[in-house]
Amino acid sequence: MLGRSHRSPEGRERLKEVIDRSARVLEMPENWRLGIVPGSDTGAVEMALWSLLGSCPVDVLAFESFSATWANDITAQLGVDARVLTADYGQLPDLAAVDWSRDVVLAWNGTTSGVRFPDDAAIPTEHDGLVICDATSAAFAMDLPWGKLDVVTWSWQKALGGEAAHGMLALSPRAVARLESGPAPRPLPKVFRLTSKEKLIEGIFKGDTINTPSMLCVEDATDSLKWAENVGGLAALKARSQANLAVLTKWEAASDWATFLAENADIRSGTSVCFRITAPWFVALEPDTRMKAAKQIARLLNDEGVAFDIASYRDAPPGLRIWCGATIEVSDVEALLPWLDWAEAVVRAGFTD
Repeated sequence: MLGRSHRSPEGRERLKEVIDRSARVLEMPENWRLGIVPGSDTGAVEMALWSLLGSCPVDVLAFESFSATWANDITAQLGVDARVLTADYGQLPDLAAVDWSRDVVLAWNGTTSGVRFPDDAAIPTEHDGLVICDATSAAFAMDLPWGKLDVVTWSWQKALGGEAAHGMLALSPRAVARLESGPAPRPLPKVFRLTSKEKLIEGIFKGDTINTPSMLCVEDATDSLKWAENVGGLAALKARSQANLAVLTKWEAASDWATFLAENADIRSGTSVCFRITAPWFVALEPDTRMKAAKQIARLLNDEGVAFDIASYRDAPPGLRIWCGATIEVSDVEALLPWLDWAEAVVRAGFTD
């Protein structure tokens, strides 16, 4: 299939298989539409924002880098009447302050802050606006309350452990009704268009992608989804992620130099697990030097072939971010722990000797 067109009958079948298996593993309601869209999760979120927002005011929750990006796009680019509810890294905005009569844009899991929604209790089952949820580091590892959400997005890159410039866009019947209720609220480039003549472009949700996908990445995504089914589906995926978090929780409790960025365990992510470095030697450094020291710890682990890309996100407090989604083995997390302590000790010696 790698040399075949994605427009061929076989190519469409492969793309539809990714859609169908994803919906099945995630236990998505049958009356939802799910499609493959360009631009990874970012593309999927932007398609939703540009296509759906504008008919009513918006509340947007911004508590880490990507949710802050959605807030900026909504206010600065789309010019929508919006209220931004913010929180520092490691915290969630005040969920009691959200007005669910408005459209609400949120990230279920803060990929760069290690903070997640505690549960769906804050979201009323009946709400006037649409709830648009960026779930890219939550899907396949956490429960998503489909009955309380209207748009859900994710990418193959995060939870499935794959790589491609493809995102997934899931629409509830209420979201489809909004799309078909009238002309798009603004001019849309082709890659953002979900309707034609005020009707949903159904082909997008049957494997007719807007862009040209990599068939290699399609095969990889299919393989990941088959693996997810074989290990036990969503329940098993959640359990694997939580087991990884449990290993790090035990280590953090005994650590004298690292603490969870999300201090409240009820909102602590089980996938993108973020740590703040709190050792006295580190806190005494100037802010710019702290960032350099944290990056040195991550670089040492990279150079040893132990862990890759675990430095905190560039906008987050200096520290470490360890991916603990379902594709990660508990034994590998356990093997990482002594290396973390070793790298911190080496860097500490360089600043204190």
